[in-house]
Amino acid sequence: MTGALTGSGIVLASNSASRKAMLAAAGVAFEARPAEVDERGIEAEMESADAAEIAQALAAAKAAAVSADRPVLGSDSLVEVEGRRFDKPTSRADAAAHLRFFSGKTMTLHSAAALAVGGRIVWVGHDFARLRVRQLSDAFIDAYLDAEWPAVSHCVGVFRIEGPGAHLFDSIAGDQFTILGMPLLQVLAALRAQGVLPE
Repeated sequence: MTGALTGSGIVLASNSASRKAMLAAAGVAFEARPAEVDERGIEAEMESADAAEIAQALAAAKAAAVSADRPVLGSDSLVEVEGRRFDKPTSRADAAAHLRFFSGKTMTLHSAAALAVGGRIVWVGHDFARLRVRQLSDAFIDAYLDAEWPAVSHCVGVFRIEGPGAHLFDSIAGDQFTILGMPLLQVLAALRAQGVLPE
């Protein structure tokens, strides 16, 4: 990639637009190669685990699932509200139901990343942010989904913070990269530790 700080770079086990944009802006050369992972199956097996552990396990599974001669970066995000975990919405009606549940509550967004080298996980990281959702009227939810669906069907939490999703919140506490879906500063440190980026 133009302006990249690395030579052959890494493989990103994701097709997430926000994760690709973060790496590109940071000057990390990468090739996007989405991983095929049974996310719901992993979540079911880890039902009693907390959201942070599940996010890390999913990130590691994605990194390990992609075979490459370069380091592979996997990442995953989970949303938790009042002890209930939420995945990406399966339909517009599901998205509306999520937003009605989130209204007036604090959302905890967990973002995890993992690095695999030669198919072996060499690093796993995690961060979280807390986002206070304002009171959302049904009229607002309908108008919001008119504008944002189906783009937010790929977004846990049903929002793109870099776009109209900012209207959902009263306040946010946390790292912007974590909110965008990856603990980027931790990822960059891990890439330096593996010799992928210069110290």
